Amino acid sequence: MPNDPRPEPAHRASEQRDPAKGALHGVRVIDLTQFEAGTSCTETLAWLGAEVIKVEEPTKGEQGRGASTDKPGVDSHYFMLLNANKLSVTANLKHEKGRAVLCELIKGGDVFVENFAPGVIERLGFGYDAVKALNPRIVYVQVKGFGSDTPYKDYLAFDMIAQATGGAISITGDPDGRPIKPGPTIGDTGTGLHAAIGVLAALYQRQFTGEGQHIRLAMQECVINYGRISYAAQYLWGHAAPRMGNQSIMGTNSPSEIYPCKGGGPNDYCYIYTSRANPQHWERLLKIIGREDLIGDPRFTSPQERFKNRHIVDEMVAAWTTHHDKMAVMKRLGDAGIPAGAVLDTMELSGDPDLNRRGIFVTVKHPVRGDFKMPGWPVKMSASNVPIIAAPLLGADTEEVYSRVLGLSKEEIAALRAEKAI
Repeated sequence: MPNDPRPEPAHRASEQRDPAKGALHGVRVIDLTQFEAGTSCTETLAWLGAEVIKVEEPTKGEQGRGASTDKPGVDSHYFMLLNANKLSVTANLKHEKGRAVLCELIKGGDVFVENFAPGVIERLGFGYDAVKALNPRIVYVQVKGFGSDTPYKDYLAFDMIAQATGGAISITGDPDGRPIKPGPTIGDTGTGLHAAIGVLAALYQRQFTGEGQHIRLAMQECVINYGRISYAAQYLWGHAAPRMGNQSIMGTNSPSEIYPCKGGGPNDYCYIYTSRANPQHWERLLKIIGREDLIGDPRFTSPQERFKNRHIVDEMVAAWTTHHDKMAVMKRLGDAGIPAGAVLDTMELSGDPDLNRRGIFVTVKHPVRGDFKMPGWPVKMSASNVPIIAAPLLGADTEEVYSRVLGLSKEEIAALRAEKAI
């Protein structure tokens, strides 16, 4: 922040990163997050240049380190994908001196983020009022499953629970089939990104007020926000937004579907869509698939009529796509100004040379696993560039952070270790 008197943050991999290039350089985040919803928020802040100090339990660390790991005792890929560019220190929050260490970190922090189960952070003695008393300028962020004043406030939640209670599952799947959980974790990472937006706004406001504030997010409510267009469908049809399969949720146009392509593999499909606002898309498509004879046919002259006759539309489009591979379909239609997208799987995406060249996927060096490819940060900023580095090992930065940030000597740190406070 402007005129911040604190020393420039050091980093265990300073040769890979110049913090001065980050938009949030000088912002210190005290990270008490776990699993995905909270960690997504703090990782985003780290990728924007903030110094993120992840405070973990000394023996096993954050639960995500061991969850779903393929090698016992080695950090999971899950953890590595959610904790890049962070520093890791340990503090036993059930020990008086461990809590004292966290108190000192809070005094010099700008942001505090936690997503423990409801009531846990308060029982540990670090609820909002307690943290605010230590540092009135701090931006305090809490991520929970449900709102703090709702009947479900004490319920546990993970991504799929948020997607169910936030409406996402109800609108995903085939019209006559069961509800299906969407693949992307919008309940977890989606909430984390909402939280990061709140942090950025609060830091900006603090420049004028000089005070921090309390930011609360409910995963259910963030999923609701992602589903805004489904409420347009509700208004349009006068009932709850339905499941539309691969159709647009508005259900007002055709084609709006994935079509099988040459190859016959599980993802050999291409999504083709013609805008209801641009009739030229439909006419161009007819010419490409060799059905110019249907231009002007009353069954297809409007989006509404095409939707009524969508089964005919789908059959004739599929009859053309099955003779071409998905990338050829995408290129042919894309070159003609028709919206189309090949269905790309995770292996195809992570191996795409262009996405790797542009840093959408990056390869970092992990001290145990070696080279590790992961999705990068997609927001490209002309004056903020923070190279991505691997997630830290448990406590990798304890001595450096406690020495630099808190001014503790090697002897004092060793004594805290001996008492199992860190």
